[in-house]
Amino acid sequence: MAALGWLTPRRRSATARSVLAGEASAEAARKSSQEQEELDELAAAAAPDEPEEPAEPEFPVAGDTKAAAFFDLDNTVMQGAAIFHFGRGLYKRKFFERQELFRFAWQQAWFRLAGVEDPEHMQDARDSALSIVKGHRVAELMSIGEEIYDEYMAERIWPGTRALAQAHLDAGQKVWLVTAAPVEIATVIARRLGLTGALGTVAESIGGVYTGKLVGEPLHGPAKAEAVRALSAAEGLDLARCAAYSDSHNDIPMLSLVGHPYAINPDAKLRKHARERDWRLRDYRTGRKAAKVGIPAAAGVGALAGGAAAAIALHRRRH
Repeated sequence: MAALGWLTPRRRSATARSVLAGEASAEAARKSSQEQEELDELAAAAAPDEPEEPAEPEFPVAGDTKAAAFFDLDNTVMQGAAIFHFGRGLYKRKFFERQELFRFAWQQAWFRLAGVEDPEHMQDARDSALSIVKGHRVAELMSIGEEIYDEYMAERIWPGTRALAQAHLDAGQKVWLVTAAPVEIATVIARRLGLTGALGTVAESIGGVYTGKLVGEPLHGPAKAEAVRALSAAEGLDLARCAAYSDSHNDIPMLSLVGHPYAINPDAKLRKHARERDWRLRDYRTGRKAAKVGIPAAAGVGALAGGAAAAIALHRRRH
């Protein structure tokens, strides 16, 4: 479960780690996209399952190959945290014990509520994730990811955000997920949605087996912006003509890179920032859920708590 991050060399500066993580994620995303090119073209040509969101008159511009769209995943494309749903699936398959699930849920909830990264706390989280996936094969996690998508994630995709992504695809533009989740699970989600590919946290592997090390750092905050910058340069994109979508103020660096930033289901800080800069806002939550926006990532915390309870109940029924 690489999305919590891994132990990274302390001698690197934060900026250097962000650049390394971004470049590694961009390289991995392009590779997976090329491998799926024929399937992606078929998916882009297919009609969307849900009604399209009314498009802005001037955007996206059909046939503009210098433009692309970048979508955050958690609470933007999908309700809740992808890594926690993935963790529920791994717990179900006995990758780790119940006490690890409690610990993982607490670490995620604390981070989302505090809104800051405490170095010692994050280091502990990285060590936990390291112990779970080290020694497992990449192909194994990819296969399990396909199953977990069907079990926990497919029904949590926001139809409104999905329609926005489809509008870009219909305009002939590439659409990328950008997430701190492991690039493997992010790639599964992107493929299942018919998107171009995914930028995600890259874990080191040798001979197809995870070493327990991270390439750079988790793709979070500034690292996402570096990934988008690196991919755009490699793809020959014009960032001023691109769009980015996110729910979190942590993604302001990524949103600020593009000419068309969107705040989707925004937290309080991003909503304020977006209004000050006249960015477009979309909120697909119902009244009760939207009211929780005053607590950072409240919907994500709810998913964590609910997922933990479900997994623990499952454990008790089995025993």
